[in-house]
Amino acid sequence: MRRLIVLCLAVAALPALPRMALAQMQPQSPSGVLQLPPKGQKAPASATPATSPPQPAPRAAVQQVAPFASPPVRTTSQLGHSAPSKPTPVVQPPANAHAQKPPAVKAGAKAGAAAAGVAAGTAAAHAAKPAPAAPAAPATPVPDTPKPAEPLKGTTTGQALPRWASLRSDEVNLRTGPGTRYPVDWVYRRRDLPVEIEREFEVWRLVQDQDGVKGWVHQATLTARRSFVVKGAERALRRSPSDDAAPVALLKPGVVGRIRTCEAGKVWCEMQVGDYRGWLKRDEVWGTYPGEAIN
Repeated sequence: MRRLIVLCLAVAALPALPRMALAQMQPQSPSGVLQLPPKGQKAPASATPATSPPQPAPRAAVQQVAPFASPPVRTTSQLGHSAPSKPTPVVQPPANAHAQKPPAVKAGAKAGAAAAGVAAGTAAAHAAKPAPAAPAAPATPVPDTPKPAEPLKGTTTGQALPRWASLRSDEVNLRTGPGTRYPVDWVYRRRDLPVEIEREFEVWRLVQDQDGVKGWVHQATLTARRSFVVKGAERALRRSPSDDAAPVALLKPGVVGRIRTCEAGKVWCEMQVGDYRGWLKRDEVWGTYPGEAIN
């Protein structure tokens, strides 16, 4: 009985022997290399866990932002109210706008020189007057026709007297007579100061300033360039020839400037003081005749 059982087990093991021998004869694949399954056998299911479909990222709550508030823009009103402007500049006169006395001299020498100057001035005045003409023969009376008075003319230049001039330099000596032998009575230290020429004697001119001071100066110290000096009260140099025009600068009494143009018979003249240019009335300054044309 025991032999029969062993025989049956041996017979049952015979079919598996060739299969085991074949497996030992086949080469083994290296590790890490996938092997194809035998024919008719499905590949094992992957061990990778199934992935869930992508989900959208959570969105943050939308915050409301207030609109940008720009600073208010200041504009000029069109109803007559303008933005604040700079104050009108004020021009002050220099300290040496008037004649100054020279150092004191001896009284006797000064008195003698002054008397000689007066005598020379009188002689120059007589020389400037024409000699009286001989009486004309009586003629048939005719209606009187008014003739304009002939202007006086200088004995040296032949130019009209009186006329305007201005000081050429910052130091001009005003003498008591027409010559260097006469003492210096006043000294001017203001270039462009206007003076009025009243008389001529060779190279000397009898002049008068805005204060009424008179004396003799050399012609080389004068120039024909027209100038003015502000008189009276403070004056407004205006942008145009009108009382309503905006002021360019405020001129104090004694300020000296230059006359650019004056039309004949007009009230306003174009003036310039330093870098300021504008218009003034004739009666506000000293240095021009009424109705005079200046170009």
